Amino acid sequence: MSSSLDQLKASGTVVVCDSGDFETIGKYKPQDATTNPSLILAASKKPEYARLIDEAVKVAKTTGGDVDQQVDEALDHLLVEFGKEILKIIPGKVSTEVDARWSFDTKASVDKALRIIQLYKEQGISKDRVLIKIASTWEGIKAAEILQRDHGINTNLTLMFSLVQAIAAAEAGAFLISPFVGRILDWYKAANKRDYSKEEDPGVKSVQSIFNYYKKHGYKTIVMGASFRSIGEITELAGCDYLTISPNLLEELHNSSDALPKKLDASSAASLDIEKKTYINDEANFRFDFNEDQMAVEKLREGISKFAADAVTLKDILKQKISA
Repeated sequence: MSSSLDQLKASGTVVVCDSGDFETIGKYKPQDATTNPSLILAASKKPEYARLIDEAVKVAKTTGGDVDQQVDEALDHLLVEFGKEILKIIPGKVSTEVDARWSFDTKASVDKALRIIQLYKEQGISKDRVLIKIASTWEGIKAAEILQRDHGINTNLTLMFSLVQAIAAAEAGAFLISPFVGRILDWYKAANKRDYSKEEDPGVKSVQSIFNYYKKHGYKTIVMGASFRSIGEITELAGCDYLTISPNLLEELHNSSDALPKKLDASSAASLDIEKKTYINDEANFRFDFNEDQMAVEKLREGISKFAADAVTLKDILKQKISA
């Protein structure tokens, strides 16, 4: 029997590698790859990536401005350097994240996204091979809407923990969303002091509900489950549009020959009775409904803070090199 990883691909799921490490991305032959400040920070500490940091610093020093401006420029270049190298390995798209500190500033998010796309263009990489990752705040969703509608730039709305966010993202025309399976499970395990089977996993159920809502109501936005804690979470979502998977779990799937049947099916969702809601130009109701979900509120806040903190750590590394 073929490996579980091959079976997952055969189910119609596009496999994406959730890593900034080129070697592991090449090993599992994913269609796409996703990065974030935490993954880039982890990879940047390995000696083999020192040249990318040195290149980003070298370019930033030629731009003028004070040290902090050069650091910001170096970070943008570093993200693009990683993306460029990843795109040499994969046939599809790479996700590059806007600094999480702009999660509540629509204009700043759009401006930063345009800057990142410009840097890719200067490297000879067209915008159709890049997804701009933005946190799924109201402001982030609005930024994605502007980028998609006015600039033809595809977006990946990340740090998604609720159907409320998913509905607003689809209405904004986002190319792709990343609901975080494992982080949802983490919250429920801590809150309820209990474990969950893969069948009752609240993170899995969240993605299932989003997938079925999109397929029932004809939204084209891609659902990409993310942040997995176990193989069981992945197998329960076989058939989802995309799944972005960490190298250690890709290795488990690669080494397993267990049967992996398709669990999600767009055609089955069409017959489900799912009420349609809307948040178009309705920030107040979006915020109220989102605020009613304690888990989503807490995990979004935590995720933004963690990504922002890792970006600061990256900047500190760059600042030391620039000031040396």
